[in-house]
Amino acid sequence: MLAAILQEIGTRAQPEHPHADTIYLGGGTPSILPASDLMQILNALHAAYQLSPNAEITLEANPDDIDAQRLSEWRSIGINRLSIGIQSFREEDLRWMNRSHSAAQARTAVDQALSQQFTDLSIDLIYGLPDLSTAAWEENLDIALSLGVPHLSCYALTVEKGTPLEALIQREKKPAPIPEQQAEQYLLLLDRSAAAGYEAYEISNFSLPGHRSRHNSAYWNRIPYAGFGPSAHSYDGHTRQWNLSSNTGYIQAIREGTPAYRAETLTPEQQLNEYVMTALRTLEGIDLQKVAQQWGDEQVERLIRSVSRFVPQGQVELSEAQIRLTREGRLFADGITLVCFL
Repeated sequence: MLAAILQEIGTRAQPEHPHADTIYLGGGTPSILPASDLMQILNALHAAYQLSPNAEITLEANPDDIDAQRLSEWRSIGINRLSIGIQSFREEDLRWMNRSHSAAQARTAVDQALSQQFTDLSIDLIYGLPDLSTAAWEENLDIALSLGVPHLSCYALTVEKGTPLEALIQREKKPAPIPEQQAEQYLLLLDRSAAAGYEAYEISNFSLPGHRSRHNSAYWNRIPYAGFGPSAHSYDGHTRQWNLSSNTGYIQAIREGTPAYRAETLTPEQQLNEYVMTALRTLEGIDLQKVAQQWGDEQVERLIRSVSRFVPQGQVELSEAQIRLTREGRLFADGITLVCFL
């Protein structure tokens, strides 16, 4: 797999060596790889791109992969930001989610990362589990805040079609999530994180000042990006492509020099819909001047008409410059977004 990824990076490299501001090593469990493998990937990217001197280089890591030696190795090869899949600091939750790490390992991983000067550190937390009371979620959240983690990514438990979890729920082996409870826990998250000085700069992402994820922010602002490896996505401003999801198919295509991806050219309507979908999730919301410049004044007027019904309900803030979701409006983000689509 490593050889295929390195070959893909080299094959897609452009003569002008385009500028890059962030690198994100994720989409699986890259923390299980030896630091030498990660270094080969970073070296290939350095050769293919002009990387900013202060580039953000993030590694997704599992708590049980973290120890002092690995942290030192990651730091030495240029990784300066970690995203740790904590999910919960409660043993009961981790067992429910079949996670391999323990609550003690979760705390230790965060403490060790901070002690190794990973000041750009993010952790993932899951709320809305059927057996997770709001009081227990608050306790879990308080632990995260007390540890001094500068960035939180918090997601409601979702049940995807065709997953083992869906099958267990259908067979009544596990209870289904309760939407009202998830909403209550999300509003608690908004209030507790704000009181601790975090900004909810995206629906699921919370940061102390200066600690936003630059990489993810680029996605939400529709900045072009390149992805390498199975299932990786790329976007150049007009065309989106996605690599084959099968490891075997991806490696074979790379070896044979055949396309390891599928692609589509986005219509102006699709581009506007994508902008609305991502921008509405952010603290800044939809920039109406940007919409006017790229898609025309008539689209601005259409968007304003579409969201006007949510203003009296206290779910949307509307001004001449922007359309933003309110605190309560974030609970209905998907529905409000759909109304805005072409």
